[in-house]
Amino acid sequence: MDIRRITINIAGRVYPLNVPAAEEETLRKVGKQIETMIKEFEANFDVRDKQDALAMCALKLGTNAEVHLKNNEKNLTNTNDRLTKINQLLEELED
Repeated sequence: MDIRRITINIAGRVYPLNVPAAEEETLRKVGKQIETMIKEFEANFDVRDKQDALAMCALKLGTNAEVHLKNNEKNLTNTNDRLTKINQLLEELED
C-alpha cells in the first residue's frame, strides 16, 4: 500500500497525516470543504472563535452523514423488497 505524507490546514492549524495514496484526494477535498464551512459560519453567524465554527461544522457534517445513512438504509430495504417480489414472481412462473 502506497502511503503519502500530506498536510491539511484546518482553522489555521496544520495537521500532518500519513494516508493511503487512494485517500489523498478525498482528504484534501474534505479539508477544503471544512475550511469553506468555517468561513461561511464566521460570515453568517456570531462565531466567537474557531472552536465554535468547528463545532458547527461537526454538527452539520454529522447530520449530513446521518441523513445519508438513513436514506441508504431505506433504499436498501426498498431494493430488498423489490427483489423478494421479483423472486416470488419468478418462482410462480416456474410452477
